[in-house]
Amino acid sequence: MEFCGGFVVGYLLFSCFAAACYGVTFSSLQKTLIVTASSPKGHVLKAGEDQLTVKWAFDQTFPAGTDSTYKTIRVKLCYAPLSQVDKPWRKSVDDLNKDKTCQHKIVAKPYTPSNNSFTWTIETDVPKATYFVRAYALDERQVQVGYGQNTDASKVTDLFDIRAISGRHVSLDIASVCFSVFSVVSLAVFFYMEKRKGNVTQKK
Repeated sequence: MEFCGGFVVGYLLFSCFAAACYGVTFSSLQKTLIVTASSPKGHVLKAGEDQLTVKWAFDQTFPAGTDSTYKTIRVKLCYAPLSQVDKPWRKSVDDLNKDKTCQHKIVAKPYTPSNNSFTWTIETDVPKATYFVRAYALDERQVQVGYGQNTDASKVTDLFDIRAISGRHVSLDIASVCFSVFSVVSLAVFFYMEKRKGNVTQKK
């Protein structure tokens, strides 16, 4: 029993050590992917309505075999520095296990070095903010081993704004207008009937 207990403890310690070894810092990654993001709507998009097309490919200026461990590409929507100010829940941290820059998943696909594209309809729960797009290359353990983004290192170029869904819908606005018109008409008819009733009473 003591042997089993010691084995379990040792296994747990080893597992924790292995997990810690997989901790990756953003600064340790090479920017090996070329990423672009565009929309026919320009740089101001509406959540729940507009689309964003993301393209990515391996940067061929790197030596052949650099991408030999790449198994998966994970594309994410990320907060620009402008939208991180005074918002610690969006804070950029070098340790990717703690980083909160990129919270919205766009797509994950098996890795291929070129001709990759995905058109994403911005989800309704995406909050109002300024964003950029980042793609991570993952190895077979799903650990980040490379990246690319559609902006520069300072994250100030090629940004786009997303307007959050307002919660209102065109049909609701139309219904509201119709109800208002109906209320005004009903009120007018009511006053007309009351006035007519008063005139009839006076004649009697």
